[in-house]
Amino acid sequence: MPPTDANAHSGPGPARPTAPVVPGAPYTGFTIEDDDADCEETLELHLPADFRALLGRGTAHLPDELPTWGPVLTRVGAFHLVPVRVDEDLPLVHRWMNDPAVSEFWHLGGPEHRTEDHLRSQLGGDGRSVPCLGVLDGTPMSYWEIYRADLDPLARHYPARPHDTGVHVLVGGAADRGRGLGSALLRAVADLILDRRPACARVVAEPDLHNTPSVAAFLSAGFRFAEEVELPGKRAALMIRDRVLREVL
Repeated sequence: MPPTDANAHSGPGPARPTAPVVPGAPYTGFTIEDDDADCEETLELHLPADFRALLGRGTAHLPDELPTWGPVLTRVGAFHLVPVRVDEDLPLVHRWMNDPAVSEFWHLGGPEHRTEDHLRSQLGGDGRSVPCLGVLDGTPMSYWEIYRADLDPLARHYPARPHDTGVHVLVGGAADRGRGLGSALLRAVADLILDRRPACARVVAEPDLHNTPSVAAFLSAGFRFAEEVELPGKRAALMIRDRVLREVL
């Protein structure tokens, strides 16, 4: 499994235009250092087509729905999840993956083709995981994977429910870490998932149990600690943001 921690240094990439923000609109691994989010990638899990169709009933296909989510206003600025375009975004994501703070946990440092293979495996897969750039006020500054946790090998390690949605994330630049962006964007993305995916009742993540700053950031973002789970390569804290508790946490 890949990452756990993702605090990577790299200067901000070129600004990418985003749609106008409407006020009020609405495994591998994951960790956060100094209030920033990090993560791992989705492992391979093969499910019968009829079973995938059953679980997919009542919600759109992630690759189809995610581009329509649009930008949202957060307390740190206008934020937009934009699906990765390999031909344009690979150099930036590759640079982040080669930051020592990121590669230690994601294990995707090295030649560019390693990062490219990782991205294309998701883009060319069955739609269970969508790689995205996190664009804050027009500038790409983080990398996210939004995935169907109920269709991921993670589901073997906890009582998964249909449409549970997971997040993996890394913050690309050192200047964007340690100032509260991690918690703010985690909360924003979790709320965005719950707003845009009505069949999803829970957003999940699995930071390393020993990464106290990471667990604290999830708690600050409205997640609750559910249980300890033994995953390949780490003992993880299963963190859950519940739809029914979002107004009180």
